Amino acid sequence: MLRLSSYRDFDWVLLGFVMLLSLISVLEIKSATLHTKFHGFDQKQIGFLVVGVILMFLISLIDYHRLIDIAHWAYGIGILSLIAVALFGTRVLGGKRWVGFHGVHFQPSEWIKLVLIIAMARYFWGLAGKELTWGDIGKAFALVCVPMVFVLKQPDLGTALTYLPILICGLFLGGIRFRQAGIILLVIAVLGFGVYKSGKHLKPYQQARINAFLDPDSDPRGSGYQIRQSLIAVGSGGIWGKGANKGTQTQGDFLPIPYTDFIFAAFCEEHGFVGAIGVLLLYFLILMRLIQNAQTASDLPGTFIIMGVVAVMIFQIAVNIGMVVGLMPVTGIPLPLMSYGGSSILFSFLSLGIVMNIRMRRFVN
Repeated sequence: MLRLSSYRDFDWVLLGFVMLLSLISVLEIKSATLHTKFHGFDQKQIGFLVVGVILMFLISLIDYHRLIDIAHWAYGIGILSLIAVALFGTRVLGGKRWVGFHGVHFQPSEWIKLVLIIAMARYFWGLAGKELTWGDIGKAFALVCVPMVFVLKQPDLGTALTYLPILICGLFLGGIRFRQAGIILLVIAVLGFGVYKSGKHLKPYQQARINAFLDPDSDPRGSGYQIRQSLIAVGSGGIWGKGANKGTQTQGDFLPIPYTDFIFAAFCEEHGFVGAIGVLLLYFLILMRLIQNAQTASDLPGTFIIMGVVAVMIFQIAVNIGMVVGLMPVTGIPLPLMSYGGSSILFSFLSLGIVMNIRMRRFVN
């Protein structure tokens, strides 16, 4: 365990960017829920942030190599937690994704992302210097696909998709060859097209969301409603926005769930193009600091872990914002550090704690 003096090596600049984005999140959640039954969620978000910061500092004190050593145990516990969700989970809005305990709801599928990142780092560390075979690639797929299947059964397509960038990042850093990558992409494309055309393996609401993405005007009051209202909110914000608490789409309750999935649309309506660019700049600075920390990591697993965090964050940002502006289907993937939700916030800060952990040990032999 490091001495407290090692906190001089903490990435305080990165933490500053993260806390600034978190502050924006709290203010936007307060504005988006001001006249709704969800009023007060901003206070809950503050509570999640406080717990997240505490956990971040605690996990930064534990040598990340110990976390890698117990990755197989954590993976097993993670699978058991997903089984517990299937057996005893709380069903909300048609999905069984949470386990409740004394009024507190926990979403295991969120923290599985962190387990997968560490497990992937351990797996590819063991293959370092070796040319990847199809058997190695198959094992990596199995490592990710097992929890992914459980999450898809909940059903929670959005969270399940966030496991894919972990796999892609691991294969890329692990040295997959272009020919192997090309074959995998071709197979996935063929299977994906087949699943969409047949519709047999898609839930009705998932099929409707894809159709709404391809043609939002086909059902403007049904499956296309969310995308249309989001586009109206973003467009009506103009350059400077309408001001806090003054968004007609947001305050008029036209924009669906503006404190979670569509929080960026609500922010754009109230703060305009300038505000949106400011938030995107913050994300860019956070990602650049993370990549810089990956480059200075003292060993390969440290680099793998940080880049896994980067891959998940980029994917979630791209899909959520793409969804808001109509470039992606609606999937329910939260915007990191902005969307309301305890499980998402805790994952972000636990990930940040491991990043700090790796940074603080970059000069330790």
